[in-house]
Amino acid sequence: MKKIVLTLATIFLATIAFAQSKNPVSFSYEAVKKADGTYDIIVKATIEKGWHIYSQNTDKGGPVPTTVKFKPNPLAKVSGKVTEKGKLEKVFDKAFGVNVMYYSNSVNFIQNFKVKSGVKTSIHGTIEYMVCDDEMCLPAKKQTFEVKI
Repeated sequence: MKKIVLTLATIFLATIAFAQSKNPVSFSYEAVKKADGTYDIIVKATIEKGWHIYSQNTDKGGPVPTTVKFKPNPLAKVSGKVTEKGKLEKVFDKAFGVNVMYYSNSVNFIQNFKVKSGVKTSIHGTIEYMVCDDEMCLPAKKQTFEVKI
């Protein structure tokens, strides 16, 4: 009897661990030179079919909006705000009771940087996001990244 209970408990815990590790969003990062000393850091989210992540500008009281933050770097200065490029969808979400804005398939988060001329450096940052489908939302995740310039 102990073996059966132990086996069932192991299967149950393995199932929970597998379900929690699901991540239908993958990210890639790149620096694109725009002019001498000016770069765009692009954080590209690729989203599995049926899932979506939220805009930075989703109304309060709704799901966790995506946030992209950069660590200070004495060799590179942030210029402007993080912009979004993708097919933005706006809907009233009954579950949250607010208007939400989200992206399906893919979205780019773009931040412009001014870098001291002739200098090589790395930009470090974090992205926090929440991913949902029509039935559920996964807990918000935060991951770090590095982009070399």
